[in-house]
Amino acid sequence: MGIFSRRQTATLDPASAGGRGAPFPAAGDAGLDPALRALTGWWTIDRPHSRIGFSVRHAMVTTVRGAFGDYDSTLYFDGDRPSASWAEITIRIASVDTGVEQRDAHLVGRDFFDANRYPEMVFRSTSTVHEGGETFRMAGDLTIRDITRPVELQLDYLGSVVDPFGYERAGFDGTTTIDRTAWGLVYNQRLEAGGTMVSEKVRLQFDISAIRATPLG
Repeated sequence: MGIFSRRQTATLDPASAGGRGAPFPAAGDAGLDPALRALTGWWTIDRPHSRIGFSVRHAMVTTVRGAFGDYDSTLYFDGDRPSASWAEITIRIASVDTGVEQRDAHLVGRDFFDANRYPEMVFRSTSTVHEGGETFRMAGDLTIRDITRPVELQLDYLGSVVDPFGYERAGFDGTTTIDRTAWGLVYNQRLEAGGTMVSEKVRLQFDISAIRATPLG
């Protein structure tokens, strides 16, 4: 397999994208530079070249990193009115991978995500603000274990390119830090020396290579 894979379909039916069609532009946005404005349209995350990950402190002295490999995404970017841009990502919990099979089994079990009862985690954006240059702030609702709480991502645009297979790609980095206990992820163990085995703070990381989706119909 080459650097780029053709196995992901880049087509989208706007009528089925979360019940939304292309958003109406919102007033009050400052237009972006021509390169960003040219990105206006529908996009989807290319899973083989992206990472939806997390990191958390373990035993107070190390950091455990993991990622979710199975998810669906719908993205709309409006270069003339950034506030009309939005994203929706549905993640299958069972796809978690920290590199340790026993730890992954613990995470999907009842102590943490309880994937049998709550198989999906969902992020739906509620607003997007262009903060200047190539930096955006995207607020949204994050649902885990059927609990929905607001979160806010810093989103940095990394550039765009047409790959060797003709796909138009755009890169974004998104980060936020959450308190996992707000979503009912309260399991922990106390350490003899003080502190806890797993930090309550979790850093979420969205390393996104998006490909332009051609709407159907």
